[in-house]
Amino acid sequence: MSSATGASVYNNLQTDGEVTDEHLNEVVDRYAPLVKRIAHHLLLRMPASVQIDDLIQSGMIGLLEAAKKYDVSKGASFETYAGIRIRGSMLDEVRKGDWAPRSVHRKSRKVAEAIKAIEARTGKDAKDPDIAKELEIDLTAYYAILQDASGSRLFSFDDIMEGDDSAIELAAGELPGPCDGLQRDTFKAHLAKAIDGLPDREKLVLALYYDEELNLKEIGEVIGVSESRVSQIHSQAAMRLRARLSEWN
Repeated sequence: MSSATGASVYNNLQTDGEVTDEHLNEVVDRYAPLVKRIAHHLLLRMPASVQIDDLIQSGMIGLLEAAKKYDVSKGASFETYAGIRIRGSMLDEVRKGDWAPRSVHRKSRKVAEAIKAIEARTGKDAKDPDIAKELEIDLTAYYAILQDASGSRLFSFDDIMEGDDSAIELAAGELPGPCDGLQRDTFKAHLAKAIDGLPDREKLVLALYYDEELNLKEIGEVIGVSESRVSQIHSQAAMRLRARLSEWN
C-alpha cells in the first residue's frame, strides 16, 4: 500500500466513520515492519527481562489503535502518528509489568530524600559517600540500591525525557486545556534546568544514552567504567533529578 493509497484509505474513514476489517488488514500489512523496527530499537534500551515478542505484540495493538483514531485532517502523516502510538503502547506494556518490588521503590525514594537533604544543607552536589552516610549504610549497600533500581529507572526516566503526548493529542484532536499545556511547558523548563545542573559524569551518561542512543555497554567503553557502573550512574542521575524536581511529584 503506497502512501497515496494510505491517504485514500483514511480519507474514506473520515467519510464513512467506520474502520473496516479490510482497512485494518491493509494497515497491518503495510506497517508491521514499522512495529518490528521500533520494537528492536526499544529493546536495546530495556532491561534483559523484556522480550522482543512482547514488545511487538503490544506495538501491534498500538498500530490498530492508531488506525482507528487517526484523523487525516489534522495534518500529521499516518506513519508519524502511528509511530508515536506504537512506541507508547510498548512502553505502557513494560510499565504494567514492572518487576521491581515495593522495597526497591521505597529505597529509591529514600535515596532521593537523602540527596535533597544533603544538597539543601550544603548547597553542593551530593557525593556517593555523603549519600551513603546520610542513609546510614556503607557504599557497597548504596551501590546495591542503585543497581536494584536501575531496571525500572531506565524506562521510567525515558518516559520523562520523551513522554510528551502533545503530538498524540494534536493528531487525535484531543487538545489539552491551556492550563495543562502551560504546566507541561513549565515542567519541561524545570527538567531541562535540572539536567543541566547535574554533575558532569551523570550529565554525560544521560547525553550518551538519550541523545546519542548508546547502550550501557557502549557508554561504559566511552567513559572507562563497567556496564553495571553506568547503570548505577544512570539510576543516581534519575534519583537526583527526582530530588530536585520533588515539587512536581
